[in-house]
Amino acid sequence: MEDYVRPEDSAYSKNVNRIVTLLFILLSAAVFLPVLLVFIVSVSSQNSVTAAGYSFFPREFSLEAYRYLFRSGQYLIRAFFNSLFITISGTLLGIVFMCPMAYALSRKEFRFRNVLLVFILFPMLFSGGLVANYMVNTQILHLGNTYLALILPGLCSAWYILIMRNYFQDSLPDSMIEAAKLDGCAHPQILLFIVVPVSKPVLMTVAVFQVFYYWNSWYPSLLYIDSNHTDLYPLQYVLVNMERSIETITRDAQYLSGMQSYTPPAVTIRMAMVVVVILPIMILFPFFQRFLKTGMTIGAVKG
Repeated sequence: MEDYVRPEDSAYSKNVNRIVTLLFILLSAAVFLPVLLVFIVSVSSQNSVTAAGYSFFPREFSLEAYRYLFRSGQYLIRAFFNSLFITISGTLLGIVFMCPMAYALSRKEFRFRNVLLVFILFPMLFSGGLVANYMVNTQILHLGNTYLALILPGLCSAWYILIMRNYFQDSLPDSMIEAAKLDGCAHPQILLFIVVPVSKPVLMTVAVFQVFYYWNSWYPSLLYIDSNHTDLYPLQYVLVNMERSIETITRDAQYLSGMQSYTPPAVTIRMAMVVVVILPIMILFPFFQRFLKTGMTIGAVKG
């Protein structure tokens, strides 16, 4: 006999669904509208922004901000491909190094598991500091003015290793590993042919966060790349330098009254920079969203 559903219960459920749907619509709008505003301001004229401020309905549209950015031509394109190379290389190498370490920490039969865990957690709590990192990377490893200086410092993260370790412990049954051992597989084979294929959610989660880190990173360029090696600059550092140049030009223009000088649209250029930086991430993020959600819920650290 089927359960009887009272009409008032059905009406109550529909009202709750409407409220929840409306709440999520409002939350989505709160997230999306600022991004839309940034794009609209980036295609607005400087006079419109000066007169009316930031508005979803500018008085005048203009692409001058994007024209100013892309006047650099080959320099900006080279910086874009530098960021692309650094992001892809750092993400892939990070997965290659962190995944075996996390797998080793997840195996109870690994003799030095606790020692390695302490070795990983200690820098997470007590960092050597910026000066020590700089001296090691430049004076000992001689990474200055190389791509490695932009890749190696952020290659491994203790937090990501712990996420993968917990995923391997909670989601991979010991019986599967033992069966592989009985079939004659060594641990490298188990990791490559069994663990990695079934661990795509957590691997993609870590990969997404690594992509975010490398794509938005510009400070290592300030530390390790000098002005004689501008061909190594990533996109973010080039945009930061352009913003500083715009601020200098705008400040100097205040003392050049009566003289003809070009003043770039500083506000709209800043918004155009934001669009250029976040657009590739916004395009890629929907493809990794389901992996990100699954990996964070399954591989989360438990108390």
